[in-house]
Amino acid sequence: MRYLRIDARYPKISIDKKGFTIVELLVVISIIAALTAILLPGLGKARSMARKLSCGSNLHQIDIAMHMYINENKQTYPCASDPIAKKLPTDPNVWLWMGRGWRSFIMPYFGENIDINNPSVLKCPGDQTAAQTYEATSYSYSMAFYHSPQQIDKMAYFEKHDEQWDSNKSKPSVPQEADRVASPAGKIIIGDWSSNHLRTVEDAKWWRRGWWIWEGKRNYLFADGHIRLIDANDIKPARDGNPNPNVTIHGIEGIDWPQ
Repeated sequence: MRYLRIDARYPKISIDKKGFTIVELLVVISIIAALTAILLPGLGKARSMARKLSCGSNLHQIDIAMHMYINENKQTYPCASDPIAKKLPTDPNVWLWMGRGWRSFIMPYFGENIDINNPSVLKCPGDQTAAQTYEATSYSYSMAFYHSPQQIDKMAYFEKHDEQWDSNKSKPSVPQEADRVASPAGKIIIGDWSSNHLRTVEDAKWWRRGWWIWEGKRNYLFADGHIRLIDANDIKPARDGNPNPNVTIHGIEGIDWPQ
């Protein structure tokens, strides 16, 4: 680096040739690398926390809309016969517990059309696959809120959970009243379908996704309105032996959390 220097004793301008040494450059590079290593994990954690908080905010708004629906429907939860829609022969049916199934029930309370192009609060900011796979819907609604406890306790599950996919084996839906929930603070009503807030390699496989895997963490909305981020291992085993709020033992009269 060159600097201009004016010598007061002599009326002339001289140029000094100065610069950083290799050692100085290495020190600066080392400091920058160290600061980067310190700051990047913190930024990653901050982004992760922001996604979790945004997801929790989504569920809070869903809870408000759900209560508005209940108040206008004789204190009963959304109910419909599964599957509620038949897609193309090559595509799976749409079931009420799927986000793209129950979204129509709460849509009127948001004053906007909620669909694949405008998922609104049904899209978790941490969900990497919902837009491509689930019509941009990240949250599921427990089957226990539109089947009686007796029905849930009689459901027999086979590989890939036939009762949730095969319309020939599905049970007739029965509207459930809000006062039937025995433990509102312990029964999950809606939550992240996938492990959006703590992933593993196995989570990337489609058959390992969903409420039946003992991996990762999810945000859950409970019947009493509180929201909690819970590790799958802390969920109480359901009828199928998995952390599956769809088939909680004793349905809405049962408990998903804590174990």
